Amino acid sequence: MTFIADPGSSDSAIVEANGRTYATPARPTVIIVVEGFDPAYLEHGFANGTLPTIKSFEKCGFVGTAECSIPSTTNTNNTSIVTGVPPAVHGVNGNYYLNSDTGQEVMIADASRLRCGTILSSLSHAGVSIAVVTAKDKLLKVLAHQMSGIAFSAEFTHTASLEENAIKDVEKLVGQQQPDQYSADLSLFTLDAGLQILSSLKPDLMYLSTSDYVQHKHAPDESEAVAYHGAVDAIVGKLIALGAMVGITADHGMNDKSAADGTPNVVYLEDELNSRFGFAFARVICPIADPFVRHHGALGSFVRVHLRKSDGDIAAMMAFTRTLPGIELVLDRQQASERFELPFDREGDFVVLSDRRTVIGARREDHDLSLLAGHRLRSHGGLGEQRVPFLLSRPLKPSYRQRTQDRPLRNYDIFDFVLNGIE
Repeated sequence: MTFIADPGSSDSAIVEANGRTYATPARPTVIIVVEGFDPAYLEHGFANGTLPTIKSFEKCGFVGTAECSIPSTTNTNNTSIVTGVPPAVHGVNGNYYLNSDTGQEVMIADASRLRCGTILSSLSHAGVSIAVVTAKDKLLKVLAHQMSGIAFSAEFTHTASLEENAIKDVEKLVGQQQPDQYSADLSLFTLDAGLQILSSLKPDLMYLSTSDYVQHKHAPDESEAVAYHGAVDAIVGKLIALGAMVGITADHGMNDKSAADGTPNVVYLEDELNSRFGFAFARVICPIADPFVRHHGALGSFVRVHLRKSDGDIAAMMAFTRTLPGIELVLDRQQASERFELPFDREGDFVVLSDRRTVIGARREDHDLSLLAGHRLRSHGGLGEQRVPFLLSRPLKPSYRQRTQDRPLRNYDIFDFVLNGIE
């Protein structure tokens, strides 16, 4: 990381992070990652008038869509957003992976897989005061990696301390007790905490990341989803009223993955491969798996297949997998790494993506669908969940507006647009 004085302002600097440059904030700035915020929720809210603040961005700011990183999962995309680069550079290619050296399956809960610094770290070392609030604690060690400033999760608000998180008594500050992990309140607490921090502590920049509990449970037209997104919109309005520039995007979209009778559309790929080729060859890893397993039963639309033996016939396995119902795309390690900008050395022998109505599991016994508690399965991970909102509360400079026409936006462009592209 390097930074130099900005010749256009005595108060700002230009910060470099991972080959991109960012101006330090000229005004209070808030970037919000609304997990699972599929464009369908935005479109429904615009149509029924329940997102008036964000709808106003069409006139006073920018409303568009962007592509997220694949696999369209939480860890991969929050990391892409805070580094400004794809997984091939930052190294985090899922929530869950197989350690090829030990043969152990590992949940990502820290920054050990991170291969570069973050924009937040670079800005904090340039003197920008920063606050990070995330609903899910699993993200915190990546988002706040080598960063100075406030950083805590709503999931563990009660343990926040000055020594570890640069803040204490968060529940008192927000005026609410720590919410349940599986609730809309976890996300709303995250945003309310950001609002109170902006009002009282006045950081230069905040990064707020919610949970996708609501989107996993409720379609865009269901009352619970309408109420939740309306509450998000209201908090965004309060942030703007405090003088903040607000940028909003998502880590991934969301789709219904159930049949007409409500049963999940699942391909248990490891079972299928075992049945066809024998039990000795294939191991399927679901990178969507995380501590919030009740959301989705660890079922998503992207999996990695690792061969247990070097003499397995990868081409035959890939060809067979393509014949299974609901499978959209099967790529070998090289193809997947190139197409989706993934780290080659961390890929499976091949990857499999299902269509927007289907999820892929490993073995049937690995996935407890009783945790869905009668709800239709809604999930993400594949190409059907790659499109996400890209929203700005203030107008773009002409050069940045032209960029939105010249090439597809990525969700990890949000820092660039918010810090460099606003008039």
